[in-house]
Amino acid sequence: MTDKVVLDHGAGGGMSQELITDTIAAILGDTYVGEMEDSALLELPGTRIAMTTDSFVVDPVFFGNGDIGKIAVAGTVNDLAVSGARPLYLTLAVVLEEGFALDDLRRVLRSVADTARAADVKIVAGDTKVVRRGEADGIFLNTAGVGVLQRSCTLSSRSLRPGDRVVVTGFLGDHSIHLLSLREGLGFERRVLSDCAVLSHVVAHLLDVCGDGVRCVRDITRGGLGTVVNEFAQASSVSVLLDEPALPVRPETAMAADMLGVDVMYLANEGNLCLVVAPDRADAALAALRSHPECARAAVVGEVVAGEPGSVAMTGADGRVRPVDLLYGAQLPRLC
Repeated sequence: MTDKVVLDHGAGGGMSQELITDTIAAILGDTYVGEMEDSALLELPGTRIAMTTDSFVVDPVFFGNGDIGKIAVAGTVNDLAVSGARPLYLTLAVVLEEGFALDDLRRVLRSVADTARAADVKIVAGDTKVVRRGEADGIFLNTAGVGVLQRSCTLSSRSLRPGDRVVVTGFLGDHSIHLLSLREGLGFERRVLSDCAVLSHVVAHLLDVCGDGVRCVRDITRGGLGTVVNEFAQASSVSVLLDEPALPVRPETAMAADMLGVDVMYLANEGNLCLVVAPDRADAALAALRSHPECARAAVVGEVVAGEPGSVAMTGADGRVRPVDLLYGAQLPRLC
């Protein structure tokens, strides 16, 4: 039995079946309910569904507080949750590079299974491909997710109104800084961990408490808070004014960002939400969010104001107002 992925694992024969049955399905355990057919037949408890898909290419594959498996499940579940859906089912496609250690694959799959259990979702179908050495970066994951919409409220980035409050649920930029520190040897990786987390239970509680008072929710991933708020402002043709001193930023993250010459506003998270709520529901939203350990640093960081439609600005500690523009490209190399 080899301890590395070889091309024959992707040939569709006995070694492929062995990899899928003895490694992938065995480790996923009770989170996997697929029948090894070409399609999964599912019962959906409702008539409206949400569906999403994503691909995950994390470097490094393993990091503090997570790995590519945890990100794949958490990221897909969170994308469903912020649409107002209850996540139910995932598919999982694995692209393996020849030479990838099978022990590392098992570790990733155990993380997939643990995160799926925590999110109360089932993996219903999947696919495995093996490519030649040098044609991939060890392991890539692709997921699709399905959830049901059981609430009457509609979350939309087109629904912002003047006076609405902008809220974030945790420290900004930790995921980017942790991965960069690991890759570049900056020394921050033990003090700043990735914030990778499943947040579907947080969103469900928020909507139970605030209902229609929640205008929209978005997970802050690539592009950071600056990108998310610009997308909100453009979609609703409103202006947003952020309060820089109110932004929850870990001192070590700010220090690392300064060293690297990057703006925390555009750094990625993997367990942080940005939401917009009606002004009379802001306090209730904060109380609901802060009742969850992952969101203990939730804060109001801005407001929808009268101004140029589609614009975002931020007031600094010195009282000066500067624009927060939408980045045209990327300020960092690919992290995930």
